[in-house]
Amino acid sequence: MGEDGTSRFDPAIGRRLRGLREARGLSLSELARRAGVGKATVSGLEHGTRNPTLETMYAIAAALSVPMSALTLDPGAPAGDASPVRGRAVVSTLLEVFREPGATYEMLRLRILAGVEQTSPAHPPGVTEHLSVVQGTIRTGPAAAPLTAGPGEHLSWASDVPHVYAALGGEEALAILLIRTPHDPAAAAGGAPEGAARRSSAG
Repeated sequence: MGEDGTSRFDPAIGRRLRGLREARGLSLSELARRAGVGKATVSGLEHGTRNPTLETMYAIAAALSVPMSALTLDPGAPAGDASPVRGRAVVSTLLEVFREPGATYEMLRLRILAGVEQTSPAHPPGVTEHLSVVQGTIRTGPAAAPLTAGPGEHLSWASDVPHVYAALGGEEALAILLIRTPHDPAAAAGGAPEGAARRSSAG
């Protein structure tokens, strides 16, 4: 992280981003339009003049139809090589990436800061999130109907809609998040939680 609390820029992110964009035949303008971010933001990320935020990275990854680890990590590299990425309320650190024939799974450690709420953009269809609370109390899930969970509790939701993260009670919270990204969204409906977020307890 930078001294001002922003994500430290990894020049390789720009190289990966440019490669993915060009492989799909997208211009800077078209990718920016699909992601809902400014063209200058995409250009700055590609050229290493702008620090990434978690919200922007997820929006761009969704527009490219790839897991965010495709931007933060070289194929075959250990997850520990990826730099933490910060959003308005969440500092996300990639712990592991699992790839199966049907989907990619990203395991992340989340540090959720107190006093602010983050709204993350929708992921592509079929993407699900599965969050286990380690410390503190967290409100998370679809922005229209989030749930609250404490230590030992688990929340799952379909994250193809905007979703929120907030630490409650005036103290930061810690959680482990597993994101499942299907390789074929059209065939993924059966693996997604239905309706609103679901809560369960380890006990």
